[in-house]
Amino acid sequence: MPTMLDTSTVLEVLRPVQDPELRKSLVDLNMIRNVQVDHGKVSFTLVLTTPACPLRQFIVEDCERAVKTLPGVDTVVVDVTAETPQQKALPDRAGIAGVKNILAVSSGKGGVGKSTVAVNVAVALAQLGAKVGVIDADIYGPNTPMMLGLGNAKVTVQQTANGEILEPAFNYGVKLVSMGFLIDFDQPVIWRGPMLNGIIRQFLYQVQWGDLDYLIVDMPPGTGDAQLTLAQAVPMAGAVIVTTPQSVALQDARRGLRMFQQLQVPVLGIVENMSYFVPPDLPDRQYDIFGSGGGEKTSQELGLPLLGCVPLEMPVREGGDRGIPIVIDSPASISAQALMAIAQQIAARVSVAALS
Repeated sequence: MPTMLDTSTVLEVLRPVQDPELRKSLVDLNMIRNVQVDHGKVSFTLVLTTPACPLRQFIVEDCERAVKTLPGVDTVVVDVTAETPQQKALPDRAGIAGVKNILAVSSGKGGVGKSTVAVNVAVALAQLGAKVGVIDADIYGPNTPMMLGLGNAKVTVQQTANGEILEPAFNYGVKLVSMGFLIDFDQPVIWRGPMLNGIIRQFLYQVQWGDLDYLIVDMPPGTGDAQLTLAQAVPMAGAVIVTTPQSVALQDARRGLRMFQQLQVPVLGIVENMSYFVPPDLPDRQYDIFGSGGGEKTSQELGLPLLGCVPLEMPVREGGDRGIPIVIDSPASISAQALMAIAQQIAARVSVAALS
C-alpha cells in the first residue's frame, strides 16, 4: 500500500535529521514546525537556535533531501527562522529582563585587539539577524563608542520610580552603553574599585536594553574588579579570550582564562588576533610579526576550541578609527570573513550550552 503523503509522514522522514551541533533530532527539538502538504508540495518552518547558525545551509539541504525521498513529493519549501535559547538561570545571580545570553570578550593584557573583536563580532551577529547589545566595561579607557561610529553620541537618562534608566546609543544594529557617553572626550576616570563596581551594575540593570539575543561585554584587560563584578552579578553564557600569537600575550591570556573558569563561567574558546600581517601592496604575502601557532597550541593544551584567527590588516585599524567596523567597511576582506566566522562559532556554542 503506498505511503500517504501527510504531516505525520513528513515529520517521520525528518526525524533522523539531526542538528549537527546538538546531535539531536530536529523533530524532537521542535525545530520543525508548520508542516503543510499541498499535493506534491511540502512546506515547513525550520526554527534554528540562532540566526547566526554557521551550518544553516547544511541543515536545510539535509531536510530537503529527506523529504524528497517520499513518493509524490515534487517541491520542498523550507522557511528558515530562529529562536535563540535563553541561558540557564543561576540561583545566586540575577538575569537581565529580556536579555537571553550575556557574553564576555576578555583578554589577559591590553593591546591585543579585544575591543576590535568584540565590536566586529557584535556587528556581525546583528547583520545575521540577531538582536545585540554591547557594554563597554573598560571604564578607564572607553573607546568602543569611537569604534562603533558613536564617538559624538550621548545617552539619554530617564527618571523612573526605580531610579535612573539609561537609553543606549545605537548604530549598525547594535545597542551600546559606555562610560565614554557620560564623560568629556579627554576626561580621566579616577575611581577606586567600589565605584567601578557600581557603574558596571548600572550598565547591566539600569539600561533600557529591550529584547536581546546577545549582550556582549567588552571587558578591560586583566583579572580585576570589572571581571569579578560581572561574573558574580549575572549568569554568563560564556567568555571568549582574545590573544595574539606572542608568548607574553598567551601567558596573560591563560591567566584570564583560568580566572573565568575559577568563577564558574564557561570559556567558549580562544580567538587569535593579529595572527599574521598582510601588506596592502602585497596581498598574497603574510608575515608572522608576533609569531605563529600560539593560539592553536594553547587551545590544544587547555582543551578549548580555537574559534578563529584574524590577520593584521591595515583596513581593520582604519575602520576602527573611522568608526566603521571591518565587517561593514570591507566584508570581503580576509579579516572580515574571519570575524564573521568567529561570530557564528560563538553563537553556535552558546546555543549548545543553553540546550545541553
